[in-house]
Amino acid sequence: MTKLSVNINKIATLRNSRGGAIPNVLQTAINIEHFGADGITVHPRPDERHIRYADVRELQKNITTEFNIEGNPDHQPFVDLVLEVRPDQVTLVPDTLGQLTSDHGWDTIANCDYLKKIISLFKKAGIRVSLFVDPNSAMVEGAAAVGTDRIELYTEEYARKYAAGLQEEAIASYVEAAHKAQELGLGLNAGHDLDLNNLHFFKKNIPCLDEVSIGHALIADALYLGLETTIHHYKRELQ
Repeated sequence: MTKLSVNINKIATLRNSRGGAIPNVLQTAINIEHFGADGITVHPRPDERHIRYADVRELQKNITTEFNIEGNPDHQPFVDLVLEVRPDQVTLVPDTLGQLTSDHGWDTIANCDYLKKIISLFKKAGIRVSLFVDPNSAMVEGAAAVGTDRIELYTEEYARKYAAGLQEEAIASYVEAAHKAQELGLGLNAGHDLDLNNLHFFKKNIPCLDEVSIGHALIADALYLGLETTIHHYKRELQ
């Protein structure tokens, strides 16, 4: 079964736009779990423009499903936070400072030594590690070489081509990367721009998918459908 982890950054963005605690990030996460999601994802950035470090600490104390923290380990406070909180999974993303959203995966070959060191640090703390990578077999092989437990395929290219009606072209490199990951014994996650239109096709073609992390589209759909109904719809697409 492919798990649905809901990224709640957008909930925090809405809260921060007015100050105060509305909507309540923690209560929303608890509700998302209650509505059937399998996990909660957060991506605290150095400027704390959406999820704050204090949110991460509160979430760890209260959520009961899988907790996934994304971020760039080049930022030492992020590393310290992850080691303090000890989530179920840390997803390492090569974001730059001030970046609007994640837009590329790791070069696992050029960053081999660095990634080996940081992955080892998290794994020694009992945290499962996932590396954000593009759908490229060489990068998947590099990910296996540095000792990660899983990879997360960056799916923006898939979503863009799928929307243009190029479904088979859209999925081809992801199928190849998924097979390579499976061959090398890596767990497989995916995320970025997955939505109710393209999720089922992705899942159907990549049956070895462990987890998807979805935030922006899911929260946007919830404005129209309601949060509980939206989560049920996304879970159905993963069947």
